[in-house]
Amino acid sequence: MIRRQLLTYLGSLGLAQPALAASETPAVKPIILSDAEWRKRLTPAQYDVLRNEGTEPAGSSALNDEKRKGVYHCAGCDLPLFTSAMKFDSGTGWPSFFTALSSAVLTKRDFRLIWPRTEYHCARCGGHQGHVFDDGPAPTGKRYCNNGVALAFRVQA
Repeated sequence: MIRRQLLTYLGSLGLAQPALAASETPAVKPIILSDAEWRKRLTPAQYDVLRNEGTEPAGSSALNDEKRKGVYHCAGCDLPLFTSAMKFDSGTGWPSFFTALSSAVLTKRDFRLIWPRTEYHCARCGGHQGHVFDDGPAPTGKRYCNNGVALAFRVQA
């Protein structure tokens, strides 16, 4: 409930909004865990990225070279975020997608660098995934640049 109130408040300030229009984003029931529970559930690298908004080194994820058909889930709560059909090789060193599944991510402005960026998080657990940029391919022109450690890949038959 606290997370939902916070996201509603941030949304009213224009700091957090669904990646898609409200009419296209059915509610996702949030998962709220204590810091100790997150530390138990995640590896140290996953915890740093998902809970502290860290960034893994470029080129360090095996998911960069993943070519099989499947679904990419949040490593924190297992919410499906992307499909393999949404993935493309951006040449950046991080898994990249041109769109996200409906209602899977929430965005907010990130001012940690000199210029503002759009950061996105899992809509269910709030885990940091990466940043979205306007230099992706058609049809969206977006590039969801994701930390591989924040994802779990499930092969589809």
